[in-house]
Amino acid sequence: MKIATWNVNSLKVRLPHLLTWLAENPVDVLCLQETKLTDDKFPIAQINEAGYQVAFSGQKTYNGVAILSKHPISDVVKNNPRYPDAQQRILAATIAGSRFICAYVPNGQSVDSDKYGYKLAWLAALRDWLADEMAAHAGAGLAILGDYNIAPADQDVHDPAAWAGQVLCSDKERAALTALTDLGLTDAFRMFQQQDKSFSWWDYRMLGYQKNKGLRIDHILLSAVLAERCVACAIDRAPRKWEQPSDHAPVIATLA
Repeated sequence: MKIATWNVNSLKVRLPHLLTWLAENPVDVLCLQETKLTDDKFPIAQINEAGYQVAFSGQKTYNGVAILSKHPISDVVKNNPRYPDAQQRILAATIAGSRFICAYVPNGQSVDSDKYGYKLAWLAALRDWLADEMAAHAGAGLAILGDYNIAPADQDVHDPAAWAGQVLCSDKERAALTALTDLGLTDAFRMFQQQDKSFSWWDYRMLGYQKNKGLRIDHILLSAVLAERCVACAIDRAPRKWEQPSDHAPVIATLA
């Protein structure tokens, strides 16, 4: 079973990329972030034609999440019931017995902004709800996939000195991510030996991708049951080279 996450940065723009990628990489479950579509505009027919069922939660211009699956989707929950929020950032569903959560963590803008406080509060509420979700699905396991907008460690940053203390790399954000993994979640990517300077996001500006000036901020976190089944995890950089790409690359984990 292959599961993946991808911030597509506008599904309207990136739908051809998505369909091409799925044809070449027929994963079982794919979590999308930043669909940037209201629900009435979601391309259900094209997704179904590609062989996927889909659950989605969107809004105009910003945010938006979706879960695509080759298997039946049930028990869908939109947003965090412990954190009322007009921004569509969380979607949960049960697939093949396991619980899958698609998360688009707030960016935070800068460490001295109100949006940074919102990010930390959002993450704290996520942790509380996630603890309950993990307990409820302890038997078949849980995976939370998405754009976390946090680089866990300096090895996930192209220039740690330049990013030190900055949003996406600050101590409080990293502590909030550690609070999630401390629930019993494992970063699938770090279960395996990886190339140095492995990133999942590169700024469009200043030849960010061409110079590999990136961050690893897209993660697949697995509960113990699923971590035991995980045999591989990789970042697929290929779509970042396509014309008019998302600034993020897909991350794929393989479960035995």
